[in-house]
Amino acid sequence: MIFARDKSQMCNNLLQFAHVYAWAREHGRSVMSMRFSYKYRYFLISDTPYTSFPLYLCAKVLAALRILPTASFKHRDCNPQALEAKMLRHRHIVVSGWFVRYYDLFLKYRDEICRLFTIKPEITAPVKARMAELEQRSGNAACQSADKVRLGVHIRRGDYAQWAGGRFYYDDEVYATHIIKFATFHPNKEVHAYLSTNDRTLTTARMEERLKALSPRTAAHIHLHQMKDNIPPQDLFMLSECDYVIGPPSTFSLVATMYRDIPFYRMDKKNVESFVPEAFNTFSYWFRRINEL
Repeated sequence: MIFARDKSQMCNNLLQFAHVYAWAREHGRSVMSMRFSYKYRYFLISDTPYTSFPLYLCAKVLAALRILPTASFKHRDCNPQALEAKMLRHRHIVVSGWFVRYYDLFLKYRDEICRLFTIKPEITAPVKARMAELEQRSGNAACQSADKVRLGVHIRRGDYAQWAGGRFYYDDEVYATHIIKFATFHPNKEVHAYLSTNDRTLTTARMEERLKALSPRTAAHIHLHQMKDNIPPQDLFMLSECDYVIGPPSTFSLVATMYRDIPFYRMDKKNVESFVPEAFNTFSYWFRRINEL
């Protein structure tokens, strides 16, 4: 049994586990997610046989007592070949760290990974209903699905004030400018922009003021929406239901695009000049460039 362990946030954990899962799958090994056994129980993986709190607790104690060996990929300069050899030598082992990377195997078993991390229906059903309600209420009642487009906008604040020196901590103006420009890519459609954010002060009304100040005519065809409380699993599913996603470098928006290969524009810079239709790309492209910043 391989026990996958990490201490970061939800989507970092998801991707790290998925790399380990893909390697284990290729080598005929069983794998258990320690993090998803107790903390992020929003996904179907949490109900699988090996993903249980007692097994997590047992593995944690045995690892702390050094009865279970550990292969640590925590540092960028780790030796992946030596660590993989260690994984092959031991029948039971804990694998931890962000820098475990098996890109080709991940993509090979991607469908299985997506099924494991399907968000549970008790979360997805209310989000689907809420999105339909918001669009019906704010859009043209006669507007057909072909006449509208959904844009997921991931607005990362909070920890991004410090992460990477605040390089990707963008203000409202930056996001509003990108939303306006996106609308120009679809001049004959109603744009429903769904805001996902960890900024508790941000409201659709505040962002709407920015849009109107930039371009009143374009803003008239843009409808802004948010889920109540911006709960992470709800927002993740909301983004995954959109037609396009934009946002700064983040595993959260990246994972949202994984399920359906949604075109994603990664906002590596705050200026809008590089934001063109051709700059959108799919999950597999950005997935391999996760550390290229």
